[in-house]
Amino acid sequence: MCTRCDRPVSALAAPSAASAWNPRRAFLLAAAGAVLAKPALAQVEVGKPSVARNIVPVEQIEAAGVQQYGQLLEQARAKGALAGESNPQLQRLRTIARRLVPFATPWNSRARDWKWEVNLIGSKQINAFCMPGGKIAFFTGILDQLKLTDDEVAMVMGHEMAHALREHARARMAKSAGTGAALSIGAQLLGWGQVGDLAARAGTQLITLKFSRSDESEADLVGLELAARAGYDPQASVSLWKKMATASKNQGGLSFLSTHPSGPDRIAKLESNLPKVEKLYREAKK
Repeated sequence: MCTRCDRPVSALAAPSAASAWNPRRAFLLAAAGAVLAKPALAQVEVGKPSVARNIVPVEQIEAAGVQQYGQLLEQARAKGALAGESNPQLQRLRTIARRLVPFATPWNSRARDWKWEVNLIGSKQINAFCMPGGKIAFFTGILDQLKLTDDEVAMVMGHEMAHALREHARARMAKSAGTGAALSIGAQLLGWGQVGDLAARAGTQLITLKFSRSDESEADLVGLELAARAGYDPQASVSLWKKMATASKNQGGLSFLSTHPSGPDRIAKLESNLPKVEKLYREAKK
C-alpha cells in the first residue's frame, strides 16, 4: 500500500528551518561529524575511481540527478505515495542517514556541498537508490517485505551512497556513449556543452542504470565501511544479501536485484572484508 502523507506535501519539497532534515542543518551536522570523527585512511581496498567519469562534467550529472529526483517525488506526491514528515519509517531512514553522511566526504570532496535529502515512497517494489548529488530514496517494499533491521538499512543506504560518491553513474554514462578517446576528442572539438548534454539526455536512466560487477563490489565495500564507521554492525551486510537472495527466489526476481545482482561470491567478498572494518565498528560503538 502507498504511504500517504499526514502533513502538507510542501513540507517534504522544501523543509523548514525546524525540520529534522533541513539541508543546511544536515550540512552542518555532516561537517561537524567529519571533524569529530577524524576518519583514518580507508580500510577497504577499492582502488581509484574510473578515469572515464571525467569525460562527463560532474555538474551536469549532478544536475540531472537532482532534476530526476524532483520529478520522481512529484509523481509520488501526486499519487499520495510520498511519506509525510512524521512518518516513523521516514524518520528512521533520516536518523540512519544523519549517522552515515559525516563519513561521506573522504570518499568524494564534493559531498561536503551536496544538499543531502532522504525520502520514502510508498510502493511494493523492493528498491532504494542514491542519485548523484546525495538524493536518497527508499521504497516501502524494501523495508516491509525484507523486514530490515537498522543495521541492514544502513548497509543498503551505505551501498547506494557509495554509488554516488564513487560517481559510478557518471562513469557508466561516459562509457556507454563510446570510447573515452573518442569522447575526449569530441569534447575538444565541440566544447564541453555537447558532451555535458549526455548527462541531461541520460537523466531518465539514473534510477534503473545497471552498474558493472566491479561497481557493485566497490559500492558493497565502501558502503560497508561507511556503515561501520557510523556504528552499524558489519555482519548485517551478510544477512542483508542473504535476505535479498531468499526474496529473489521466493518472488521470481526483484527489480532491485536486476541492478544489484546477488550471489555466493558477493557474500563471500563481504565476509572476507568484515575483519577490516570490525575495529571501526567497535570504536564507533564506544
